Amino acid sequence: MKTTTPHEFGAFIRATRKSQGLRQDELAGVAGVGTRFIVDLEAGKATAQLGKALQVLQALGCQVELGPVADEP
Repeated sequence: MKTTTPHEFGAFIRATRKSQGLRQDELAGVAGVGTRFIVDLEAGKATAQLGKALQVLQALGCQVELGPVADEP
């Protein structure tokens, strides 16, 4: 998935969590972060801490791949 905004990132986290049948508090426990952090992350809070966001992705079995934005026709 390509994402360029905190809102899109949060929507991805939410959809992935739900597809795995996890509640927010369960994901928080597995990722080692607070439930409030998951709530804020899924809401697209722009000031979410990158390190914690990466912990959440790892707990969901996801990874981040970075690259330049491709020009669209």
